[in-house]
Amino acid sequence: MSATIRIPLRGPGGEPVDLWRTLASHGFHDLAPMRLDQQARTLSLTLRVPRGKPRRITIGAGPRRSASVSIEGPRPSDGTVAAVERQVATVLHLDHDLSGFYAIAANDPDLAWTTAGAGRMLRSPSVFEDVIKTLCTTNCSWGLTRTMVQALVTHLGDPPVSVADPLARAFPTPETMAARDERFYRDVVRSGYRAPHFVKLAGAVASGALDLEAIGASARDDVADEEVEAKLLALPGIGPYAAAHIMMTLGRNSKLILDSWTRPTYARLSGARRQPSDTQIVRRFRRYGPDAGLAFWLFVTQDWAD
Repeated sequence: MSATIRIPLRGPGGEPVDLWRTLASHGFHDLAPMRLDQQARTLSLTLRVPRGKPRRITIGAGPRRSASVSIEGPRPSDGTVAAVERQVATVLHLDHDLSGFYAIAANDPDLAWTTAGAGRMLRSPSVFEDVIKTLCTTNCSWGLTRTMVQALVTHLGDPPVSVADPLARAFPTPETMAARDERFYRDVVRSGYRAPHFVKLAGAVASGALDLEAIGASARDDVADEEVEAKLLALPGIGPYAAAHIMMTLGRNSKLILDSWTRPTYARLSGARRQPSDTQIVRRFRRYGPDAGLAFWLFVTQDWAD
């Protein structure tokens, strides 16, 4: 049994939203409890709702430029539907105004294709989940990242209604994670040096000493990117790469994510004879100002949705 709702796909400035490019925009679609279906072009994930167990949902293309969202389990209450609508809008980044970015990209031969609706970064329902998952990507292979996240979801997540798959459990809450010690994260999650960071991060959020959701909700007009970056860099285990990564999930795209994958990928796609310096790469996208990091990311991931 399931219910289906429709969510309009349009940005704050009326700009188009390419659903598939949004779902495929970020590697987090490969991390539990998310699951991307390449053939059906849908994304399944698990959301917490105001009352009762979490709900497993699937997002796909709907009629007339909308997203069709199926909610597994018994008929949802109005409160559950409202919570799902709100969180899907967050996951798809529908509040991100890309009209200014598109105005510049339209005159860039390498990125003009984005104006058809690309550029929204898939993100988790909560900033806490994105921060923990980002920490799981540092200094390791993608395979190990998946292993750590799967362990967190399997051992600490809450099961959704009508779904038995342990990888479909909701991402653990800060309170649940804070209740475990470093040994659990080292021995069960296999998180290595991240173990104490998980404990400190979860504990700070659970106690109210750290409000990650408030950081995520702050507007650029109120809080500058530099201030948000400073707050992120002050978090346990978060360095420059991780901070830039988290900022992109927040829609703050001024920082380029320069790492061992994006640098050579840029060199290959740009046709460079030798690896460009970071300064040269930054200069290439400087015209995009506060969206320079987004322009760079779209350049190196342009074939992900093909």
